[in-house]
Amino acid sequence: MEFVASEGKNVDITVNGVTYMRHAIKTHFVKQGEDYIEIFRKYVQPLYEEGDIVSSSEKIIALCQGRVVKREELKIGFWAKFLSKFASHPDTGVGVGETIKMQYAITKVGLPRVLWASLAGGVCKLFGKKGVFYEIVGSEVAGLDGFYDHVWSEYRDIGIENPANPSGVCDEIKEKLGMSCMIVDANDLGQEVLGYSSDIKLSEEELHGLIADNPCGQGQETTPIVLIRRKK
Repeated sequence: MEFVASEGKNVDITVNGVTYMRHAIKTHFVKQGEDYIEIFRKYVQPLYEEGDIVSSSEKIIALCQGRVVKREELKIGFWAKFLSKFASHPDTGVGVGETIKMQYAITKVGLPRVLWASLAGGVCKLFGKKGVFYEIVGSEVAGLDGFYDHVWSEYRDIGIENPANPSGVCDEIKEKLGMSCMIVDANDLGQEVLGYSSDIKLSEEELHGLIADNPCGQGQETTPIVLIRRKK
């Protein structure tokens, strides 16, 4: 097969002296409640070879699991409006600079924790340290996607949480379809490996290296799955 990268990305990447090829797999627009096993069966299984690793966006797994929060479920209060004024506004998605995500944070972890995170984050930013707010409120708040429409209008009024038990999902995919896989939260500014199937022998650092340039892309590519193969 011919390996094809997303626009602006490279097929090849070298990790610890080993070169791998990445093929961006185009899918339909995945919606809430679909079956990720069937998605992998349809789009990945015809291409997969023993020894490959499949990297999946966390978003499609979370949508399949129904890990969605609707805008109408979050009643924005005084503290969300007030605290969001002092937060940053990242280009890669909605952050707590938007009142809707600040309200989600308050609802998810409680106002006292958010107040402490806001205070500590503000002080640390004065000394050049960023990201403290999210370190304190935790990965569930940091991982919330959606509530914006600059890429997909379908995400305007929903927030997408992190998938539940990502390593367990990967092991399920391995058991049912025989595919080694990992689930990642990636954009052009940062990448995180959320989970991977237990048969994978590469370290987390090496797995991160495979997707360090966000091979899925950042826009409307509808390539949420990447097939990774060691180059011969």
